[in-house]
Amino acid sequence: MQKPCNCGATMHIRLRTVIFQNKVEIENVPIYSCDDCHRSEVFPPVKPELTGYIRTLGPKPEPATVSFGDLSELAHLMQMATSKEHQHRSVESIVEDRVNELLDLLLLARSLEDGAWAENVRHRLTQITSHMTTTYRLS
Repeated sequence: MQKPCNCGATMHIRLRTVIFQNKVEIENVPIYSCDDCHRSEVFPPVKPELTGYIRTLGPKPEPATVSFGDLSELAHLMQMATSKEHQHRSVESIVEDRVNELLDLLLLARSLEDGAWAENVRHRLTQITSHMTTTYRLS
């Protein structure tokens, strides 16, 4: 995925580590980067998840390392799509398998009457579907 940079070059998306207050390392954050002017910006669909997480850290966070894929379903899918384990699979099949996995987890959470878990799974499904409807203009 790419987009034009303000300098006229092309920005490419990469999974990078964002460091908050020199204490918290947030790994695998999708970032657009320009190799020419070195400008970078967070991939817009995941920015609300990133800023929301940073808000939860407070003004004096404890040192930690977090995988952003645990917080953002789109980051999780990008990690999967770029991993060596899945290099021979299409992005569509990775997304389809993940949606099916999440639907199975939603059924399990509901059968166990675990409302918090079910809500977390619904939120992850919403992250995928809202991005897909935007990407493919289905809405």
